Amino acid sequence: MNPPPTDTPATSQGGAPGSIAAAGPVPPTPATPPRRPDPHPAGPRWARPALLALLLVTAVLYLWSLSASGYANQFYSAAVQAGSESWKAFFFGSSDAANSITVDKPPAALWPMALSVRLFGLSSWAILVPEALMGVATVGVLYAAVRRRFGAGAGLLAGGALAVTPVAALMFRFNNPDALLCLLMVCAVAAVLRALADGRTKWLVLAGVCFGLGFLTKTLQAWLILPALAVVYACCAPVALRKRFGQLLLAGLAMVVSGGWWVAIVELWPASSRPYIGGSQHNSFLELTFGYNGLGRINGNETGSVGGGGGRRGGGGWGETGITRLFSADMGGQISWLLPAALILLAVAVVVLWRARRAVAAGQAAQRAEFLVWGGALLMTFTTFSFMSGIFHQYYNIALAPYVAALVGMGATLMWRRAGRLGASVLAVTVAVTAAWSYVLLNRSPEWLPWLRWTVLVLGLAAALGLLLSLWTGAPAREQHEAPAEDGAPTTPQEPTRPHAPHTPRAAHVPRAAGRLAVIAAGVGLATSLAGPVAYTLDTVNTPKGGSIITAGPSVQGGMGGPGGGRFPGGRMPGKWRGNTNGGTAAGAFGGAPGTGGGQAAGQGRPQGQAGRPAFPGGPGGAAFGKRAGRMGGMGGLLNGSKVSAKAKALLEKDAADYTWVAAAIGSQNAASYQLATRKPVMAIGGFNGSDPSPTLDQFKKYVAAGKIHYFLAGGREGAGGREGSARAGGFGGRGGPGGGSGGSSKITSWVEKNFTKVTVGSATFYDLTARKG
Repeated sequence: MNPPPTDTPATSQGGAPGSIAAAGPVPPTPATPPRRPDPHPAGPRWARPALLALLLVTAVLYLWSLSASGYANQFYSAAVQAGSESWKAFFFGSSDAANSITVDKPPAALWPMALSVRLFGLSSWAILVPEALMGVATVGVLYAAVRRRFGAGAGLLAGGALAVTPVAALMFRFNNPDALLCLLMVCAVAAVLRALADGRTKWLVLAGVCFGLGFLTKTLQAWLILPALAVVYACCAPVALRKRFGQLLLAGLAMVVSGGWWVAIVELWPASSRPYIGGSQHNSFLELTFGYNGLGRINGNETGSVGGGGGRRGGGGWGETGITRLFSADMGGQISWLLPAALILLAVAVVVLWRARRAVAAGQAAQRAEFLVWGGALLMTFTTFSFMSGIFHQYYNIALAPYVAALVGMGATLMWRRAGRLGASVLAVTVAVTAAWSYVLLNRSPEWLPWLRWTVLVLGLAAALGLLLSLWTGAPAREQHEAPAEDGAPTTPQEPTRPHAPHTPRAAHVPRAAGRLAVIAAGVGLATSLAGPVAYTLDTVNTPKGGSIITAGPSVQGGMGGPGGGRFPGGRMPGKWRGNTNGGTAAGAFGGAPGTGGGQAAGQGRPQGQAGRPAFPGGPGGAAFGKRAGRMGGMGGLLNGSKVSAKAKALLEKDAADYTWVAAAIGSQNAASYQLATRKPVMAIGGFNGSDPSPTLDQFKKYVAAGKIHYFLAGGREGAGGREGSARAGGFGGRGGPGGGSGGSSKITSWVEKNFTKVTVGSATFYDLTARKG
């Protein structure tokens, strides 16, 4: 692909009177380099106000009632609180300020939140506002990336589609690492597109830095799209082939440096003076990267994970794998509203632009390269998510959202500008398919806004019919305006070579009625295509979220949440199952098994999932864990924090300054609840799943003998009840948890129960580690 040629004035060579040659020798003048075409041509007047409006609406959407979710995922909120108290905990991503164990991810996603808490104090707003601002920034960067080649309209459509994607609205209002990862990936793609435009090395190096920071956010997931982007640049960059590979090597070096400096420090730091690496079985971040968070996610062999270790066929407890996975009841409403449209537009655009030739068609070649970048990122991520057998949550699909939105914005704009039967036909088919698929998704929640699915279907099909009618009414005039050349490219070079120049209105070259019909049909089609995701997003925004497994939108028939079970939307409980988080808000929790009092609606029994199924069949209480169902406290202690009573809080705060940890609890979520309530370090035995070998029984005995831990929380959470709690089971799954953990948590529990005095405060049971029995 070559950049568009720059016009240069011709010099007269003749000797006619008055010519330059006839005037005699001309004094030499300094050579002036040819002017580079302006990369930022002025757009329409409405573009900037429209962008500001889009960003404002996005900010309001993502900040609306944000504090209703309390501390959201308390697992990460506790690490944020720890990082705001201790710079060492900040650097390592420790779960507590005393640095017993880290979270099971690198710490980059925690750093913005921890800095916010240092500035503004610990609160839900201080933790979640940085995430919402990342969402606004992502929409802005996506707009800018798409606008450069396809115009302001395409950028606005892409940014708007991303803002109302349900899973995006979910995660940009939550404190998981996915928000920062999404922003970094969009920045990386935008930098690669700039490099493709002018061949400058600095943009490719910037992309490498984004990938490195992405690795420090969520390890290898950040590199899913890396092969596709590298191949497209190697094939399409406007520089010599040798220089392309040199630039790619420099970008790789930038990626290694920006992502590897922290890894090198952690691996070289003496293990005895740093926290244990959570999620690993041998205190190694490299093991965590290539095991639990790496290949284990692909093949299912995740030692120490929830439901991992078996590499079970078809995704094990995380749903069936296959090409239709992201369209299933679980995943469809999160991401797939515009996914068929994106795939259709990608395929057609690549075919249409494929035969673009040099000079006149250089702009089209650049457009084709951008489709290949966004499309390659989409297909790589889609394929990986569809077939990975390890842990896979619905909210992971936020990674697809910007790629889908970009392709929809670019593809719809390209087809709209392309006169003739092809453009209108493709738009009509795309609108019809999107309307039909929206009906299917909305029909999975038959009692939720039942009128919407029929409205979307009828109006969507009517819009598609309107586009086709406008085609047949005005096709001759359109084809006369822009007949295709031999290579399939338009004969008029102005649009591809100056994509931001004002375009002749479509209706100006067709009968007036057909032009009006096309505009109205396109507007109705756009509205119906976005109606479903907007409704899901508004439901998500108005519903508090909490815990480790969250989803966007209403309840769906056949939904599967977590390992093999029915789910409630967004980590919430319907009706009597809703409880209060530590922050006093109605964030959801999964209840305990009958009689345990586990979960946030203690004493209510186990909730029912969609379609009358128990929550998590095959999980605790199901076939796989039936023998321990009464002892596990459901999955409440593992996946969600618990409500801490005022009396329990007062007990832990008494003489807290005399201890390194005011308490120890099995599993990070259990510990996080008490840490956030008291703002004092609480040791998370066994890490997130309670299955990491940290601390060992011998280490724990040394901590107790040295007077560093005051209390031990029995049962993992309030109301779980001593021997019958999940702590005795060794964390989720018992005896080391699924995936073959060490079982250290069950040994610690047995030793504590045997040797120390029990203290009961309300429904909570503690053991005073300073008071031995007898």
